Amino acid sequence: QVQLVESGGDLVQPGGSLRLACRAPTSSFPDDYWMYWVRQAPGKGPERVASISPGGGGVRYLGPVKGRFTISRDNAKNTLYLEMESLKIEDTAVYTCAGVRGRGRPIRTMAEWEGPYDDWGQGTQVTVSS
Repeated sequence: QVQLVESGGDLVQPGGSLRLACRAPTSSFPDDYWMYWVRQAPGKGPERVASISPGGGGVRYLGPVKGRFTISRDNAKNTLYLEMESLKIEDTAVYTCAGVRGRGRPIRTMAEWEGPYDDWGQGTQVTVSS
């Protein structure tokens, strides 16, 4: 099991930017470890915002965040990132990082994985408001 700890959530005005980080303080990312940012807004179900392959070369985004959010990872630092730009009020949510080992499953399956996840962080609040 990999412990995941998020940081970077804050209150920001519409049009602003934030950078979230998710680190593994007690272990390294496994070699086949796909990672995700999942958000949940009040009164709504969770939605996968972005996914990234173990090496970082493959990324996928939820439609409404394409062109505004960028997922990346630094495996040497055991850290996952989410750069968020042009934030909108509807981006307000708790953002949680999650990880799943690929276990030989198809790339498309992992890129579109909706759960269950092997590991979850505790979440970080992003509030977009004027």
